[in-house]
This record gives sequence, C-alpha cells and structure tokens, in this order.
Amino acid sequence: MLDRNYQEIENKLVDWIRKKVKAAGLKGAVVGLSGGIDSSVTSLLCQKAFPGDTLGLIMPCQSSPEDRVDAIKHAEKFGIDYQEIDLSLTYQQLLKTAAASEPKLNLEKVINRKNLSAADRSTRLALANIKPRLRMTLLYFYANLNNYLVVGTDNRSELKLGYFTKYGDGGIDIAPLGNLVKLEVRGLAREMGIDQKIITKAPSAGLWDGQSDEDELGLSYRELDYYLVDGEAEPETAARIEEIAAANQHKLELPAIPDF
Repeated sequence: MLDRNYQEIENKLVDWIRKKVKAAGLKGAVVGLSGGIDSSVTSLLCQKAFPGDTLGLIMPCQSSPEDRVDAIKHAEKFGIDYQEIDLSLTYQQLLKTAAASEPKLNLEKVINRKNLSAADRSTRLALANIKPRLRMTLLYFYANLNNYLVVGTDNRSELKLGYFTKYGDGGIDIAPLGNLVKLEVRGLAREMGIDQKIITKAPSAGLWDGQSDEDELGLSYRELDYYLVDGEAEPETAARIEEIAAANQHKLELPAIPDF
C-alpha cells in the first residue's frame, strides 16, 4: 500500500490546489497549523502552490504547548507565513456563557476528570467541539480578508469515518489529502522532508488533555487504512468501521431539503 510514487503525488496535489484556487477566482490559501502531520503536509503543499500567498494560522485553545512549538518550527523551517492567535480566553468566555445558560452543567467535572459517564462524555465532546468551530471562524475571516480559499487537512481515513467536527475542521473549501489514507500521508510527509517528530506523533484532534484519535475510535489507523485500500480487516474491525461511518454519514452530506 505504501509503495507509491510520492514525488508524483506531491506534484499533482500542488497543481490541483493551484487550479482549485484559481478556478474560484482567488489568489491563495489559508490553512490551520496544529503541529500534526496532516496540517504540516497540507500547509507545505499550499506553500509550494502559492509561495507568496499561503497563510498558516496557529490557534492554541487550551491545547498542548508542544503542538504549538511543533507548528511554529514547521512553518519556520519551510518559510510558511504564519500568525498565532490564542483562542483560550475566547473559549473560556463561551464556556462561562454556556454554564450560565445551563445551571446543571458542571464544567470542572466534565472537562478535567476521567472515567466519565456516557452523559458526561457527550457533554465534554459538545464543549470540546467549540474549539474547532472557533478556529473555522478565524480561518474564514482571514480567507475573506486575503481572497484565499480555506484548505482543509482531512485525509481519506478521517473522511470515511466522519472523524471531524461538523462546521469545525470539516468547514473547509477543499481537501487535498482526501484521497490519501493516513499511512499514505506519512509516506508523503517523508518525501517532503517534514520533521520525523511530526510524522511519528500520535494522532490527536487535541480536543482535551490526553485525547488520542485511536483511543477514541477504538481502532488503529493501520487497521482502518488496510481496510479502505485492500478490503482486509477482522470481521469485528470491519463492522466497527462501518458502524462509525454510518453514524457520521450526515457530516459528509449537504443539508437535507424536502423533495416536494
């Protein structure tokens, strides 16, 4: 599966991004920089497509300081223009507003404790999803300001499962990595010279402290990727993948409209 011509893939994706931006009548790209592999690859592809018109936004929001450092190092290594905007205070104010409107909401319990009940886990996710939606708002602000497209970082593995926040990191204009599974993104990252630390970092949406994609999904990207590319998986794994995909299918569709 990983025996791909990644140099050819890189060239095609750079050309594809360039064509999509120009077809929209715009002049460049804005992308969120999280310090993870998907955003690092995407931002570098955009930089190659539009060397003078690519903007990376680093938007900490009560998130890992290490991720912020990795994002800055990546941008500076490849000469990607970036801005850093800390959303932590904005997020905290929104949580206070939510708590005021929902008196039974125990923010301290939901956000910081482990071994939560199913109801508390649901509440924690609802609160955490505010973070990517705040980031989406800023991405589109800078896109409008500069006549850029918002370039998403979603890969094929995430899109299959609907593993993103609706109108958050899923609120984008184009998704260059949408046909590459996670293991292929890693192969492309190596081809492009992205730091090994970023390539081997455990995938995480950074929604809360210690959050891990694979722990939350209950399966590994390797299992998911081989299932998507080769159709190979244990029956339980295949069933788990299709169950998650079916539950999140609405995220991949336009809003429903009556047909009468």
